[in-house]
Amino acid sequence: MSMFGPLAIVLGTIAAMELFAWWAHKNIMHGWGWAWHESHHRPRNGWFEKNDLYSLVFAGFSILLFLAGTYLWLPLWWVAAGITAYGVLYYLAHDGLVHQRWPFRYHPKGGYLGRLVESHHLHHAVHTREGCVSFGFVYAPDPDKLREQLRASKKAA
Repeated sequence: MSMFGPLAIVLGTIAAMELFAWWAHKNIMHGWGWAWHESHHRPRNGWFEKNDLYSLVFAGFSILLFLAGTYLWLPLWWVAAGITAYGVLYYLAHDGLVHQRWPFRYHPKGGYLGRLVESHHLHHAVHTREGCVSFGFVYAPDPDKLREQLRASKKAA
């Protein structure tokens, strides 16, 4: 197999993971899985929060796919590599850059990274499971449009 096939699977999986993460964040974490995710919308005490359990679930799924790819069907190994790469991007962008869960401080002032941070901070402007905006982790919507959505949802409430 040429490297184009595995690379396409990894990159496709990363893109699919952003779509899945958006859906899971909106429908699971802000739905029936709120008991874990609520900790993420509250001030954190200590290094970990209950929401970190989601990372263990996704890591476990990735490990199973690595095993299935090793013993059953090789393309699943590359899917697992894509999920793992997305997990690294998530950690760097969300846990590290947005929530500053690393030992140094960097606050982007503009560009994509600044928009990413601002979009996610607007998500956290709401401390309940309803009424939030911006559910993706790597895609950063226009913060002005998110502010409009927040204002509209407050007026409707």
